[in-house]
Amino acid sequence: MIGTGPRSWSCRRGRVRLRAPAHGPSRRPRRTASALAAAALSLSLAQCDQAPAPETLAANAAPALNFDDRFPAPEFRDRFPSASESLQLHAPSDFAPKPPSVQLASLEPQSPALRQREDLTTLVSMKSSAFPYFGNNPASDAPFLNVSSGERRGHRSFSGRVYWQDQTYNDSRVLVHVPQQFDLRKPGVIVVFFHGNGATLERDVRDRQLVPQQITGSGVNAVLLAPQMAVDAADSSAGKFWQPGGFKRFMDEAAINLARMTGDPASARTFADMPIVIVGYSGGFLPAAWSLDVGGIGERVRGVVLLDAVYGQLDKFAGWIERNRSSFFISSYTRYTARHDQELMTMLRNRGIEVSEDIERPLRPGSVVFVETDEGIPHRDYVTQAWTRHPIRDVLARMAAAQPPIRVAAGAQAASSGTSTR
Repeated sequence: MIGTGPRSWSCRRGRVRLRAPAHGPSRRPRRTASALAAAALSLSLAQCDQAPAPETLAANAAPALNFDDRFPAPEFRDRFPSASESLQLHAPSDFAPKPPSVQLASLEPQSPALRQREDLTTLVSMKSSAFPYFGNNPASDAPFLNVSSGERRGHRSFSGRVYWQDQTYNDSRVLVHVPQQFDLRKPGVIVVFFHGNGATLERDVRDRQLVPQQITGSGVNAVLLAPQMAVDAADSSAGKFWQPGGFKRFMDEAAINLARMTGDPASARTFADMPIVIVGYSGGFLPAAWSLDVGGIGERVRGVVLLDAVYGQLDKFAGWIERNRSSFFISSYTRYTARHDQELMTMLRNRGIEVSEDIERPLRPGSVVFVETDEGIPHRDYVTQAWTRHPIRDVLARMAAAQPPIRVAAGAQAASSGTSTR
């Protein structure tokens, strides 16, 4: 197991604040003072990460820190990388088979699965992704877009902050990653990653949290899907994943796109039957919980990994664990979510489910593991540093090495455990 590495302070211990001098105005030139203020603010932003919005937490959850105090409104250039930095956005038609070149390297036919290729990391717009969403908020059964200004519509959060649909809830892109070593002929798994608050797919999921790198680095025959949730906002809203069958529709559409991307449109059925591991970080707990509860394909989910993410929805997580005793569940947490993790452990033990608090034990089918990480690990870095460096990579490697193996044949779990699709 890789060590935890250097420790750093967590932003939740306090905030960097700029105060006026106690003994009158400073004699320092204004330009110098402004530069120091900017440096201090940059330090606070580099250290901090925002918690899920209050309306998305359980009633007994700790209050979220004020988003405005910690994160200024992002400039357009900060929210969307430049063309040279960005991934190319693809449409499904981009992956349609193309006619062969007149110059052939070999006269022998090659299967699409055998063609040499590099890692593929791209953005694909999907109709079934979380947003845009024009339905109701199940917490109140009221329209999700509950405020308007002329023709503009938005969502007013519990804190009173308004996020506009055209800025925050209008991104249907999904980050898709297919490692070079992925082989359709072998049993595989689809990892679905739900990011936390204040995130974008490129800046955070790809470049800061290194999720595609972790998938490739695990050596497991896996592909990645990471839908864009609320764009760069303190909001955990689940969008279309709130809807019954929403997660199934997302996975069905993803299977068609993955088949085209790997060069064999006929393999859509293979991807549609492939098992799933859901990873939810921080505010990603909400779409993860609803996908498990009403998503429509609970029998395909072979594992759930929550990274400092148990902010609420305990009944949904406990219900899924109880119904799916051949799947694994891992929750790694800091002191900020410890109370909810402890409550979930108690719920499970009261239902007769064995719970381990030791990640070093072998990962087996049906394993339920809770692990509290060291005090020095900040919430913002949790996707790359939890109980070990690169925890997603570690879980996939443990899954592959499980004895007895965690079944990856489609439908095997449902047949053996008698679980029902919800």
